[in-house]
Amino acid sequence: MFENLTERLTRTFKNLRGQGRLTEDNIQQALREVRLSLLEADVALPVIKDFIDHIKQKALGQDVLTSLNPDQALLKIVHAELIQIMGDARSELNFKTQPPAVFLMAGLQGSGKTTSAAKLARYLKETEKKKIMLVSVDVYRPAAIQQLALLAKELDVAFFPADASEKPLSIAKNALESAKKQFMDVVIFDTAGRLHVDADMMNEIKALHHAINPIETLFVVDSMAGQDAANTAKAFHDTIPLTGVILTKTDGDARGGAALSVKHITGQPIKFMGTGEKIDALEPFHPERVASRILGMGDILTLIEEVERKTDKATSEKLAKKLKKGKGFDLEDFKLQLLQMNNMGGINSMMSKLPGLSQLPSKAMGHVNDKALSQTIAIINSMTMKERRIPKLIVGSRKKRIALGSGMQIQDVNKLLKQFTQMQKMMKKFSKPGAMKQMMRGMGGMAGLKGMLPDDFN
Repeated sequence: MFENLTERLTRTFKNLRGQGRLTEDNIQQALREVRLSLLEADVALPVIKDFIDHIKQKALGQDVLTSLNPDQALLKIVHAELIQIMGDARSELNFKTQPPAVFLMAGLQGSGKTTSAAKLARYLKETEKKKIMLVSVDVYRPAAIQQLALLAKELDVAFFPADASEKPLSIAKNALESAKKQFMDVVIFDTAGRLHVDADMMNEIKALHHAINPIETLFVVDSMAGQDAANTAKAFHDTIPLTGVILTKTDGDARGGAALSVKHITGQPIKFMGTGEKIDALEPFHPERVASRILGMGDILTLIEEVERKTDKATSEKLAKKLKKGKGFDLEDFKLQLLQMNNMGGINSMMSKLPGLSQLPSKAMGHVNDKALSQTIAIINSMTMKERRIPKLIVGSRKKRIALGSGMQIQDVNKLLKQFTQMQKMMKKFSKPGAMKQMMRGMGGMAGLKGMLPDDFN
């Protein structure tokens, strides 16, 4: 989401390198670039003004450590200010009420409320170990109720059945009674999309809010709406008291303006980010981690949490035991590792959380993408199990058959086999001391990954 902003800010800090100290002149020049970066990212003007003013005060004041270079000093100040405008710290969901805790989802049409309700249900079930019921009071959009019912079935959580002919208020009251009888921990209400200028629809959600008295009223907003997202959230907040925001579609071509504007304009924190279409693509919003991502400093903590949550531990342990016994790493193992990576949101999602990647050439970044990952898996799937176990068998006519079966070229099969051979060599060193550093060095030399990793590893 922040690629363009990250690139411009990185360039700004780079221009300060080699200068002796921060002066009024070089601060002014740097802040001009920062201001342009934020304008391009569609950050709200009041936010930009306060942001720039605060940075200027701190940069010209006594807060700058003399031990830091000018670029490091300004980076430290901007990082702290980014955290401040996005909410200082992680804002947790509130469960301090007599069960069931009622969560109300509100927002515009097409913002992703229904999928966000399902994603939130999955998160609460798996992470918080809560007993969840999903309820749809959207009687206006065709098949809205059925859509949520299917998602509830997929997640194996309770769903309150309703009909589009019923009144939203009636559905909500009956659902709440049912949830109490079934001793639910949380009830999530998915509401119809509405415009803040539609008086009748706003009155409806106001009455609904009053009837079910939610402990969390979450505004779901499309991050691609930029600063308009924050202004719309404020309009809703004036009608019903919001407690937080869920920012959706952050994996798309959003410029970051919504993330940097919402808290400042509404006073309400961003609690989650939707990071993809999959049902598990929902991340808790940590201002300090997002600030680090924006500045190209990576987000290792979130990456570690994703590895813990999304990787198949049994598969990883099986591979580790196999390698320790001295058995070779084969193409089937390679495929399983790629699938695990895919489950974590793909290469791009992982790379965005690694520090230093914003300073790498965009041409190099283009070599590593999720399309390439899918193509690699397709090639391996076109092989027989014997070929996956004994890659040396793949010669001549076999390569041609594999290429045809996967819809690829023979040179693509050759490229994969070359990459696999390098990976195989790395895996032989896996159990030795300093294995991780050796592996990262090896990855830096793989075709398509050359120059992709920070200097520490190359």
